[in-house]
Amino acid sequence: MTSARTLRAGGHTVQLHRPDKVLFPADGTAGRTTDGSAGHTQAGYTKGDLADYYRAVAPFMLPHLRGRPLMLERHPDGVDGPRFMQKDTPGHYPDWITRAEVAKEGGTVTHTVCDDTATLLYLADQACLTLHRWTSRVGGTGGVTHPDRLVFDLDPAKDDFGPVRDAARLLGELLDHVGLPSALMTTGSRGLHVIVPLNGRHDFDDVRAFAKDVAETLAQAHPEQLTTAARKKDRGDRLYLDVQRNAYAQTVVAPFSVRARPGAPVAVPVAWEAVDDPALGARRWTIEGAVEQARTDPWAGLLRSGRALGPARRKLRALRG
Repeated sequence: MTSARTLRAGGHTVQLHRPDKVLFPADGTAGRTTDGSAGHTQAGYTKGDLADYYRAVAPFMLPHLRGRPLMLERHPDGVDGPRFMQKDTPGHYPDWITRAEVAKEGGTVTHTVCDDTATLLYLADQACLTLHRWTSRVGGTGGVTHPDRLVFDLDPAKDDFGPVRDAARLLGELLDHVGLPSALMTTGSRGLHVIVPLNGRHDFDDVRAFAKDVAETLAQAHPEQLTTAARKKDRGDRLYLDVQRNAYAQTVVAPFSVRARPGAPVAVPVAWEAVDDPALGARRWTIEGAVEQARTDPWAGLLRSGRALGPARRKLRALRG
Protein backbone atom coordinates (compact mmCIF):
# COMPACT_ATOMS: atom_id res chain seq x y z
CA MET A 1 0.00 0.00 0.00
CA THR A 2 1.33 3.43 -0.91
CA SER A 3 1.23 5.58 2.24
CA ALA A 4 1.71 9.02 0.68
CA ARG A 5 2.49 11.03 -2.45
CA THR A 6 4.11 14.43 -2.42
CA LEU A 7 2.38 16.91 -4.73
CA ARG A 8 3.59 20.41 -5.55
CA ALA A 9 1.60 23.25 -7.03
CA GLY A 10 2.10 27.02 -7.05
CA GLY A 11 4.98 26.88 -4.59
CA HIS A 12 3.04 24.80 -2.07
CA THR A 13 3.55 21.17 -1.08
CA VAL A 14 0.64 18.84 -0.41
CA GLN A 15 0.95 15.37 1.08
CA LEU A 16 -1.62 13.02 -0.43
CA HIS A 17 -2.12 10.34 2.23
CA ARG A 18 -3.11 6.81 1.18
CA PRO A 19 -3.40 7.73 -2.52
CA ASP A 20 -4.36 4.16 -3.42
CA LYS A 21 -7.39 4.17 -1.13
CA VAL A 22 -10.46 3.40 -3.22
CA LEU A 23 -13.10 6.13 -2.99
CA PHE A 24 -15.31 4.93 -5.86
CA PRO A 25 -15.35 1.13 -5.70
CA ALA A 26 -16.36 -0.79 -8.79
CA ASP A 27 -17.31 -3.88 -6.82
CA GLY A 28 -19.13 -2.37 -3.86
CA THR A 29 -16.37 -2.79 -1.28
CA ALA A 30 -16.13 0.74 0.06
CA GLY A 31 -12.85 1.78 1.59
CA ARG A 32 -10.85 -1.17 0.21
CA THR A 33 -7.28 -0.42 -0.80
CA THR A 34 -5.26 -1.98 -3.59
CA ASP A 35 -1.76 -3.37 -3.54
CA GLY A 36 -0.68 -1.45 -6.65
CA SER A 37 0.39 2.11 -7.19
CA ALA A 38 -2.04 4.99 -6.89
CA GLY A 39 -4.31 5.46 -9.86
CA HIS A 40 -7.28 3.86 -11.54
CA THR A 41 -7.49 0.19 -10.63
CA GLN A 42 -9.93 -2.57 -11.40
CA ALA A 43 -11.37 -1.91 -7.95
CA GLY A 44 -12.51 1.57 -8.93
CA TYR A 45 -11.22 5.13 -8.62
CA THR A 46 -8.74 6.00 -5.91
CA LYS A 47 -7.86 9.12 -3.98
CA GLY A 48 -4.90 9.39 -6.33
CA ASP A 49 -7.31 9.43 -9.27
CA LEU A 50 -9.30 12.20 -7.61
CA ALA A 51 -6.18 14.32 -7.07
CA ASP A 52 -4.94 13.70 -10.60
CA TYR A 53 -8.30 14.72 -12.02
CA TYR A 54 -8.51 17.92 -9.97
CA ARG A 55 -4.95 18.86 -10.95
CA ALA A 56 -5.76 18.35 -14.64
CA VAL A 57 -9.08 20.22 -14.56
CA ALA A 58 -7.84 23.07 -12.34
CA PRO A 59 -7.25 25.59 -15.19
CA PHE A 60 -10.89 25.20 -16.23
CA MET A 61 -12.42 24.84 -12.76
CA LEU A 62 -10.66 27.53 -10.74
CA PRO A 63 -12.26 30.51 -12.53
CA HIS A 64 -15.61 29.22 -11.23
CA LEU A 65 -14.31 28.88 -7.66
CA ARG A 66 -12.11 31.88 -6.92
CA GLY A 67 -13.52 34.15 -4.24
CA ARG A 68 -16.52 31.95 -3.52
CA PRO A 69 -17.26 30.45 -0.09
CA LEU A 70 -17.54 26.67 -0.33
CA MET A 71 -19.52 23.87 1.26
CA LEU A 72 -17.30 20.79 1.17
CA GLU A 73 -18.82 17.33 0.77
CA ARG A 74 -16.39 14.84 2.30
CA HIS A 75 -16.40 11.03 2.16
CA PRO A 76 -13.39 9.79 4.16
CA ASP A 77 -14.29 6.13 3.56
CA GLY A 78 -15.47 6.49 -0.01
CA VAL A 79 -18.87 6.96 -1.58
CA ASP A 80 -20.35 4.00 0.29
CA GLY A 81 -19.23 5.31 3.67
CA PRO A 82 -20.41 8.15 5.90
CA ARG A 83 -20.74 11.61 4.39
CA PHE A 84 -20.43 14.95 6.11
CA MET A 85 -20.86 18.50 4.87
CA GLN A 86 -18.22 20.95 6.03
CA LYS A 87 -18.80 24.70 6.26
CA ASP A 88 -16.23 25.86 8.81
CA THR A 89 -12.56 25.68 7.87
CA PRO A 90 -10.70 23.55 10.46
CA GLY A 91 -7.83 25.22 12.28
CA HIS A 92 -5.32 22.65 11.01
CA TYR A 93 -5.81 23.63 7.35
CA PRO A 94 -2.65 25.32 5.97
CA ASP A 95 -2.39 29.07 6.32
CA TRP A 96 -2.02 29.48 2.56
CA ILE A 97 -5.60 28.28 1.98
CA THR A 98 -7.95 31.26 1.58
CA ARG A 99 -10.77 31.71 4.10
CA ALA A 100 -13.94 33.81 3.94
CA GLU A 101 -15.74 34.82 7.12
CA VAL A 102 -19.40 35.47 6.35
CA ALA A 103 -22.41 36.33 8.47
CA LYS A 104 -24.91 33.75 9.64
CA GLU A 105 -27.77 33.96 12.09
CA GLY A 106 -26.25 34.59 15.48
CA GLY A 107 -22.66 34.91 14.36
CA THR A 108 -20.28 34.11 11.52
CA VAL A 109 -18.84 31.08 9.73
CA THR A 110 -15.42 30.84 8.11
CA HIS A 111 -15.69 29.02 4.79
CA THR A 112 -12.86 27.59 2.73
CA VAL A 113 -12.25 29.35 -0.59
CA CYS A 114 -10.45 27.52 -3.40
CA ASP A 115 -8.26 30.03 -5.22
CA ASP A 116 -5.51 27.76 -6.55
CA THR A 117 -4.50 24.26 -7.62
CA ALA A 118 -2.74 23.50 -4.34
CA THR A 119 -6.02 24.02 -2.46
CA LEU A 120 -7.81 21.66 -4.84
CA LEU A 121 -5.16 19.01 -4.18
CA TYR A 122 -5.37 19.54 -0.42
CA LEU A 123 -9.14 19.11 -0.52
CA ALA A 124 -8.70 15.90 -2.53
CA ASP A 125 -6.46 14.62 0.26
CA GLN A 126 -9.31 15.43 2.68
CA ALA A 127 -11.54 13.14 0.56
CA CYS A 128 -13.60 16.14 -0.46
CA LEU A 129 -15.35 14.69 -3.48
CA THR A 130 -17.73 17.54 -4.27
CA LEU A 131 -17.32 21.30 -4.00
CA HIS A 132 -20.56 23.24 -3.56
CA ARG A 133 -20.07 26.97 -4.16
CA TRP A 134 -21.93 30.13 -3.27
CA THR A 135 -23.46 32.08 -6.15
CA SER A 136 -21.77 35.25 -4.85
CA ARG A 137 -18.13 36.17 -4.36
CA VAL A 138 -16.22 37.82 -1.57
CA GLY A 139 -15.02 41.10 -3.02
CA GLY A 140 -17.44 40.98 -5.93
CA THR A 141 -19.30 44.04 -7.21
CA GLY A 142 -21.85 43.95 -4.42
CA GLY A 143 -19.94 41.68 -2.07
CA VAL A 144 -21.03 38.32 -0.74
CA THR A 145 -24.64 39.49 -0.28
CA HIS A 146 -25.08 40.13 -4.03
CA PRO A 147 -24.89 37.07 -6.31
CA ASP A 148 -23.36 37.17 -9.77
CA ARG A 149 -25.00 33.92 -10.79
CA LEU A 150 -28.67 32.92 -11.02
CA VAL A 151 -29.30 29.18 -11.11
CA PHE A 152 -32.26 27.07 -12.20
CA ASP A 153 -32.06 23.41 -11.15
CA LEU A 154 -34.07 21.14 -13.45
CA ASP A 155 -35.02 18.21 -11.23
CA PRO A 156 -36.87 15.34 -12.96
CA ALA A 157 -39.45 13.21 -11.20
CA LYS A 158 -37.99 10.03 -12.72
CA ASP A 159 -34.67 8.90 -14.15
CA ASP A 160 -35.80 9.88 -17.63
CA PHE A 161 -33.64 12.57 -19.18
CA GLY A 162 -35.94 13.42 -22.07
CA PRO A 163 -38.13 15.74 -19.96
CA VAL A 164 -34.98 17.42 -18.61
CA ARG A 165 -33.73 18.24 -22.10
CA ASP A 166 -37.22 19.49 -23.06
CA ALA A 167 -37.42 21.72 -19.97
CA ALA A 168 -33.96 23.13 -20.61
CA ARG A 169 -34.92 24.02 -24.15
CA LEU A 170 -38.09 25.80 -22.99
CA LEU A 171 -36.27 27.68 -20.24
CA GLY A 172 -33.47 28.73 -22.56
CA GLU A 173 -36.00 30.09 -25.06
CA LEU A 174 -37.77 32.09 -22.33
CA LEU A 175 -34.50 33.55 -21.05
CA ASP A 176 -33.55 34.51 -24.62
CA HIS A 177 -36.94 36.19 -24.98
CA VAL A 178 -36.34 38.41 -21.95
CA GLY A 179 -32.81 39.19 -23.07
CA LEU A 180 -30.73 37.09 -20.66
CA PRO A 181 -27.82 34.91 -21.81
CA SER A 182 -27.61 31.51 -20.14
CA ALA A 183 -25.33 28.51 -19.88
CA LEU A 184 -26.08 24.82 -19.46
CA MET A 185 -24.41 22.29 -17.16
CA THR A 186 -24.96 18.63 -16.35
CA THR A 187 -25.15 18.11 -12.60
CA GLY A 188 -23.44 14.73 -12.46
CA SER A 189 -26.47 13.60 -10.47
CA ARG A 190 -30.00 13.73 -11.99
CA GLY A 191 -30.71 16.86 -13.95
CA LEU A 192 -29.31 20.01 -15.53
CA HIS A 193 -28.48 23.48 -14.27
CA VAL A 194 -29.24 26.59 -16.30
CA ILE A 195 -27.02 29.47 -15.19
CA VAL A 196 -27.49 33.18 -15.87
CA PRO A 197 -24.62 35.67 -15.30
CA LEU A 198 -25.56 38.74 -13.25
CA ASN A 199 -23.81 42.05 -12.71
CA GLY A 200 -23.73 41.64 -8.92
CA ARG A 201 -25.94 44.67 -8.21
CA HIS A 202 -29.02 42.74 -7.04
CA ASP A 203 -29.30 41.17 -3.59
CA PHE A 204 -30.34 37.58 -2.99
CA ASP A 205 -34.00 38.36 -2.31
CA ASP A 206 -34.29 40.24 -5.58
CA VAL A 207 -32.58 37.51 -7.58
CA ARG A 208 -34.63 34.70 -6.04
CA ALA A 209 -37.88 36.61 -6.63
CA PHE A 210 -37.02 37.07 -10.29
CA ALA A 211 -36.04 33.40 -10.67
CA LYS A 212 -39.34 32.40 -9.08
CA ASP A 213 -41.26 34.60 -11.53
CA VAL A 214 -39.47 33.00 -14.48
CA ALA A 215 -40.11 29.48 -13.18
CA GLU A 216 -43.79 30.20 -12.50
CA THR A 217 -44.25 31.74 -15.94
CA LEU A 218 -42.82 28.64 -17.57
CA ALA A 219 -44.77 26.23 -15.35
CA GLN A 220 -48.04 28.05 -16.05
CA ALA A 221 -47.38 27.78 -19.79
CA HIS A 222 -46.63 24.04 -19.53
CA PRO A 223 -48.62 22.76 -16.53
CA GLU A 224 -48.55 19.11 -17.62
CA GLN A 225 -44.75 19.04 -17.85
CA LEU A 226 -43.41 21.48 -15.27
CA THR A 227 -44.04 22.53 -11.69
CA THR A 228 -42.71 24.87 -9.02
CA ALA A 229 -44.22 22.81 -6.17
CA ALA A 230 -41.61 22.39 -3.44
CA ARG A 231 -43.27 19.28 -1.98
CA LYS A 232 -42.59 16.08 -3.89
CA LYS A 233 -46.11 14.80 -3.26
CA ASP A 234 -47.49 17.81 -5.18
CA ARG A 235 -45.31 17.33 -8.26
CA GLY A 236 -46.57 14.05 -9.63
CA ASP A 237 -44.57 13.12 -12.73
CA ARG A 238 -43.74 16.73 -13.55
CA LEU A 239 -40.24 18.17 -13.62
CA TYR A 240 -39.48 20.52 -10.73
CA LEU A 241 -38.10 23.96 -11.60
CA ASP A 242 -36.05 24.55 -8.45
CA VAL A 243 -34.93 28.12 -7.72
CA GLN A 244 -34.19 27.67 -4.00
CA ARG A 245 -30.43 27.81 -4.56
CA ASN A 246 -30.76 31.54 -5.22
CA ALA A 247 -30.85 32.43 -1.52
CA TYR A 248 -28.20 33.69 0.85
CA ALA A 249 -25.82 30.94 2.05
CA GLN A 250 -27.31 28.37 -0.34
CA THR A 251 -24.83 26.53 -2.53
CA VAL A 252 -24.77 24.86 -5.91
CA VAL A 253 -22.41 22.22 -7.26
CA ALA A 254 -19.37 23.81 -8.90
CA PRO A 255 -18.58 23.24 -12.59
CA PHE A 256 -16.23 20.25 -13.06
CA SER A 257 -16.89 19.00 -9.52
CA VAL A 258 -16.96 15.24 -8.98
CA ARG A 259 -20.18 13.82 -7.55
CA ALA A 260 -20.39 11.16 -4.86
CA ARG A 261 -22.02 8.56 -7.07
CA PRO A 262 -20.83 5.26 -8.54
CA GLY A 263 -18.43 5.73 -11.42
CA ALA A 264 -17.27 9.22 -10.32
CA PRO A 265 -19.54 11.33 -12.56
CA VAL A 266 -18.75 15.03 -12.97
CA ALA A 267 -20.85 18.21 -13.25
CA VAL A 268 -19.83 19.42 -16.70
CA PRO A 269 -20.59 22.58 -18.73
CA VAL A 270 -22.10 21.84 -22.13
CA ALA A 271 -23.08 23.91 -25.15
CA TRP A 272 -26.76 24.63 -25.72
CA GLU A 273 -26.72 22.43 -28.83
CA ALA A 274 -26.29 19.46 -26.49
CA VAL A 275 -29.99 19.50 -25.54
CA ASP A 276 -30.72 18.02 -28.96
CA ASP A 277 -28.35 15.09 -28.36
CA PRO A 278 -30.24 11.97 -27.15
CA ALA A 279 -26.99 10.77 -25.56
CA LEU A 280 -26.88 13.70 -23.15
CA GLY A 281 -27.46 12.72 -19.54
CA ALA A 282 -26.76 14.10 -16.08
CA ARG A 283 -23.91 11.61 -15.61
CA ARG A 284 -22.66 11.69 -19.20
CA TRP A 285 -19.05 12.52 -18.13
CA THR A 286 -16.80 11.04 -15.45
CA ILE A 287 -13.33 11.97 -14.25
CA GLU A 288 -11.94 10.08 -17.25
CA GLY A 289 -13.56 12.32 -19.89
CA ALA A 290 -14.43 15.60 -18.20
CA VAL A 291 -11.09 17.31 -18.90
CA GLU A 292 -11.39 16.60 -22.60
CA GLN A 293 -14.90 18.11 -22.56
CA ALA A 294 -13.57 21.15 -20.69
CA ARG A 295 -11.03 21.78 -23.45
CA THR A 296 -13.85 22.29 -25.95
CA ASP A 297 -14.79 25.52 -24.09
CA PRO A 298 -18.53 24.79 -24.26
CA TRP A 299 -19.53 28.09 -22.60
CA ALA A 300 -17.19 30.19 -24.76
CA GLY A 301 -17.34 33.30 -22.60
CA LEU A 302 -21.09 33.15 -21.94
CA LEU A 303 -20.68 34.04 -18.27
CA ARG A 304 -18.20 36.90 -18.61
CA SER A 305 -20.74 39.69 -19.07
CA GLY A 306 -23.17 39.86 -16.15
CA ARG A 307 -26.58 41.40 -16.76
CA ALA A 308 -28.96 43.59 -14.80
CA LEU A 309 -32.41 42.16 -14.11
CA GLY A 310 -34.42 45.35 -14.66
CA PRO A 311 -34.88 45.08 -18.45
CA ALA A 312 -35.54 41.33 -18.22
CA ARG A 313 -38.10 41.85 -15.45
CA ARG A 314 -40.00 44.37 -17.56
CA LYS A 315 -40.07 42.01 -20.54
CA LEU A 316 -41.21 39.15 -18.33
CA ARG A 317 -44.06 41.24 -16.90
CA ALA A 318 -45.16 42.18 -20.40
CA LEU A 319 -45.13 38.51 -21.35
CA ARG A 320 -47.22 37.61 -18.29
CA GLY A 321 -49.73 40.30 -19.27
